[in-house]
Amino acid sequence: MKFPRPFRVFASLALASAFTLTLPAQQPKAPDLVRLGNLKFAHYGAVSYMKDLAPKYGLEIREQMFSKGVDIVPAIISGEIDIAASALEAAIAGRASGSPVYIIAGFAKGGVRIVAAKDSGIRTIADLKGKRVGVTRGGPQELCLLAELSKAGLTYADQPGKDVQLFYLPYADLNQAMMGKQIDAMSQSEPQSTQAIASGIGVEIIKPYDTPIGVPTRALVMTEKMYNEKPDVARRVVACFVEATKHFIDHPDVAEKYVREVVFKSQLTPDDYKAAVNNAAFTYDISVEHVQATTDLMVKCGVGKMAVAPVAKDFVKLDLLARAKQELGIK
Repeated sequence: MKFPRPFRVFASLALASAFTLTLPAQQPKAPDLVRLGNLKFAHYGAVSYMKDLAPKYGLEIREQMFSKGVDIVPAIISGEIDIAASALEAAIAGRASGSPVYIIAGFAKGGVRIVAAKDSGIRTIADLKGKRVGVTRGGPQELCLLAELSKAGLTYADQPGKDVQLFYLPYADLNQAMMGKQIDAMSQSEPQSTQAIASGIGVEIIKPYDTPIGVPTRALVMTEKMYNEKPDVARRVVACFVEATKHFIDHPDVAEKYVREVVFKSQLTPDDYKAAVNNAAFTYDISVEHVQATTDLMVKCGVGKMAVAPVAKDFVKLDLLARAKQELGIK
């Protein structure tokens, strides 16, 4: 039977409409998961803030806190972490031990202070002769301390018999060790060194920035797998990092609020925060030359126990950083 044309048109439209209704609704693309290794320090705050900006870049950043930078290396090797905020020394030692990472940016400068117990009578590095000095292994606080001791002509070891006996302790335990008179001085990170001074248990000896590396820079690292196999995700990660850092630099009140209330759960006072960041500036930048100078000093001081030291130009990749800074108008 042949139906009239108007009826045929109506039937075709009805069929098309029914077909359209049966099609599944188009789902929005799921964000790309990026697993971040981080440490709980004031100057690591901008890296942590990346989580808040991640949706803008089509990312979900899942943060895992570690007690020290060298602890992140096994997680990278096992494939549990994609990017990490790290002491540069830990990144270099990790690379030497086979950790497949590239240094893609810097994120903080400084953040080290050598502090003596208030009643110890220690006022200079030379005064550390015959004393017990606490430090956490594997970061700029260790490298800067050993460089300063060498510069002063002092020998050191973690056993008795040298001019200075080193006590390797986690960051969180150093202040307690000084309070309990287990150590006479310490090379400590921020804000813990500031808190030791503010609480009256310690006095500053020196900010140890007169060594061959100058002011130490922390490194943002990325796995080779992400950099090489997911270039678009890698690009967005670095863009997110640069915007987060720029926001903290441009809005110090936002940075303070986030670090104090979110990272430290209101356990860091405004004065302690300000003193800490005055000794630990946010940055984006790092250079091949700085990484190589740090590597050379590590070899000289025996930090990291590297069988073969890596060459900086082989694992410092700053192209994504340059692109992100250009897009945000940062010189």
